[in-house]
Amino acid sequence: MNILVVGRGGREHSIVMNLAQCNTANQLYAAPGNGGIAKMATCVEISEMDIDRLVEFAKENTIDLTIVGPENPLLAGIANRFQEENLTIFAPTKEAALLEGSKRFAKSFMQKYDIPTAEHASFTDADDAKKYIEVKGAPIVIKADGLAAGKGVVVAETKQEANETVDDMLVNKAFADAGATIVIEECLIGKEFSLMAFVHENNVYPMIPARDHKRAYDDDQGPNTGGMGAYAPVPDISQETLDYTVDKILQKTAEGLLNEGRPFTGILYAGLIMTDNGPKVIEFNTRFGDPETQVVLPLLTNNLLQVFQDVMNGINPALEWEGKCCAGVVVAAKGYPASYEKGIPLSGLKPYGDEFVVHAGTRQADSGFVSDGGRVLLVGAKGSTLSRAVEDSYKCLDTLALSDEFFYRRDIGKK
Repeated sequence: MNILVVGRGGREHSIVMNLAQCNTANQLYAAPGNGGIAKMATCVEISEMDIDRLVEFAKENTIDLTIVGPENPLLAGIANRFQEENLTIFAPTKEAALLEGSKRFAKSFMQKYDIPTAEHASFTDADDAKKYIEVKGAPIVIKADGLAAGKGVVVAETKQEANETVDDMLVNKAFADAGATIVIEECLIGKEFSLMAFVHENNVYPMIPARDHKRAYDDDQGPNTGGMGAYAPVPDISQETLDYTVDKILQKTAEGLLNEGRPFTGILYAGLIMTDNGPKVIEFNTRFGDPETQVVLPLLTNNLLQVFQDVMNGINPALEWEGKCCAGVVVAAKGYPASYEKGIPLSGLKPYGDEFVVHAGTRQADSGFVSDGGRVLLVGAKGSTLSRAVEDSYKCLDTLALSDEFFYRRDIGKK
């Protein structure tokens, strides 16, 4: 089979790393890919948002299966276009992807189908939003309605901070159209975890749970990011909780989307928090999570390509998992998630044993790899225990001789 992976980040590199081990994959392409992906797939200079050219490429190169990593092309209708051209694609349509593309839609959907989530309200007017905050108090969570690369969420500790965030989003247009509507919701207390599943219509096949670390700095300080590290599985989440989450959240969501005329094919991701009243949904994504994918897929023992085929054909892929733990630490460019420099040299990117290096924002230059994004690498390891996986991840990091132009959290998986 000829396979095309759409995207350029660490999630896509992890998918390619796994697919490269499948002996049924004849030719593996990535568009546009990155420096690390180029070592195991043919990278083509087509943006993930240039859907017309991606369709043309898929036809010209007899692509048997396209897998989409990032969220933006999903909302732009890449799956719809491929399906119109009778091209096989593992990705939700733009109608189904709205579950991630609009937090207001997702909240209304969860309310309609009795899926547990935080109390909430949506606003387009700053004064109305501030009146709501005055009644509800703080801490309180404020979210941009649309896609904001994982950075459109603020947990306001005071009413003043909440009001400033409202002005930032609705008045100052910090997130442009993505923040033209905001969702304000109660601040839920508990431990967060993520659960992804392969989904085709009403068939749901859950993966193992993972936990990522959103804040930029140690001890959960600093601004929210796209994720600074992750580990899987999550020892404090019981099988009973996972069964409940699959039945009452993932399954109900898949069936609800089918009922709404938005049948879902792809990866359904639930960002969850374990409260005193059970798990509740913080957010939905409609694709592989990043960086969770980088620590979940290394533990999958199935042939990933066969899994994609089985799911799309309505066959239970019978997912099996290695009896180990996996942890990963994100290396980011200094200044991320705000402004940062690109083109910073990287050296020593050679893992050993059960360690691995996933490229997120890199490109190949004459001198070797250089940075090309905010989140640059994920350095990970598998181990018999979580503590061993974490320890080996940091040991591997110590061998990379990173410059002061990069930073990473030193407490991933240690709580």
